[in-house]
Amino acid sequence: MPQSEGTLVAQLVQEMRSRIAARSLVAGTRLPSIRALAEARKMSKTTVVEAYDRLAAEGIIQSRRGSGFYVAGHLPPLSLADAGPKLDRAVDPLWVSRQSLETADDALKPGCGWLPPSWMPEASLRRALRGLARAEAAALTDYGSPLGLAPLREHLARRLAGFGVPAAPGQILLTESGTHAVDLLCRFLLEPGDAVLVDDPCYFNFRALLRAHRARVVSVPYTPTGPDVAAFAQVLAAERPRLYITNAAVHNPTGASLSALTAHRVLKLAEQHDLIVIEDDIFADFESEPSPRLAAFDGLERVVQIGSFSKTLSGSLRCGYIAAKADWIEGLTDLKIATSFAGGRLSAEVLLTVLQDGTYRKHVESLRPRLASAMSQAGARLRDVGLTPWVEPRAGLFLWCELPDGMDAADIARRAMAENIVLAPGNVFSPAQTAGRFLRFNVAQCADPRIFKLLRRATQSVE
Repeated sequence: MPQSEGTLVAQLVQEMRSRIAARSLVAGTRLPSIRALAEARKMSKTTVVEAYDRLAAEGIIQSRRGSGFYVAGHLPPLSLADAGPKLDRAVDPLWVSRQSLETADDALKPGCGWLPPSWMPEASLRRALRGLARAEAAALTDYGSPLGLAPLREHLARRLAGFGVPAAPGQILLTESGTHAVDLLCRFLLEPGDAVLVDDPCYFNFRALLRAHRARVVSVPYTPTGPDVAAFAQVLAAERPRLYITNAAVHNPTGASLSALTAHRVLKLAEQHDLIVIEDDIFADFESEPSPRLAAFDGLERVVQIGSFSKTLSGSLRCGYIAAKADWIEGLTDLKIATSFAGGRLSAEVLLTVLQDGTYRKHVESLRPRLASAMSQAGARLRDVGLTPWVEPRAGLFLWCELPDGMDAADIARRAMAENIVLAPGNVFSPAQTAGRFLRFNVAQCADPRIFKLLRRATQSVE
């Protein structure tokens, strides 16, 4: 794009921002069509398209299919406080992580929890890195602020508002990853021996991290609409857990989605028993229609939301966040300084660039139908070899599948590793060890027919 056109884009974006901030364009106002605005301003339609894309990417305006662009709302205020795997390794909560991370690049990984590299927006990341290479030296060499890059926190505040979660930039702390976010919260909220409630099954690294913090893990069965509410109430009364750690949106590993009714009942019980909830929203952007968020219903009073972009953008960009009530942020920031000193500014700058230039929004919009197609194909192939999906997910990566009677998922996973295939056996996710006949499949990593040949041989061996 010529420099003059790029300048016009920036001018138009700034003008629209200013008019919205000044309330001359109020929330819900329909903006001129691309053609009408281009003709009125005597500029190219390309310039208007890029300006609208940037504004939509920031959450300032919204695109409604077949209707046009509308003002989404006003900016929230920015606070001034601003090697090879071991085949004989025990099948424990770290088993899938170690096998997935340590295998060679040519291994098949239907058990891992991330997208293939070819599904990620490599060109956008390269463009952002080239742009950052021309930035001021401090962005490349200096420590970031402990709270985190202010423009990124401002962007995240708008993003969370889109999910109904009210978080000002000063209520957001950037972390090195989603895992780092949970670690900081455990340091902040727990003492050794405290009880922590998790779903059964749950993300295996929750179990591993809680073990590292010497917490006492208690669990509640997970259903297709959320935790079993009756069991939830019983565990709260009997065990008095300090925390409940769960997923928002798409549950890991089951792929289930929380219902509004279950969310309401869980929050009522949490209030009665003084329970703090950590809600991991890392899979948010896989959903076309957002499912209920505990943090949205609760308003960040006793729910803390965490997230990152490792599943949708890049696992190499280590940047996550904590959104919490304002009076917790100071203590969490001190803990962050003590454990990682300062923010990872380079990753935050790259992430902000990709979020703001419109490419991330287009990327996730293309991911959703691609994942839906992969979900359908993988489900059909798994059924064909004798596995049964536990639920039909609305979105996301995962199928939680039950093996035929007489089969053990851990045994199949060990046999698969000998053939350079990483599977995720159910009991690594289950605190009660009741998922021995389940496997979690990442549908984006299930294209290779060798996976299904292995599974067919395994199921036929018990017939």
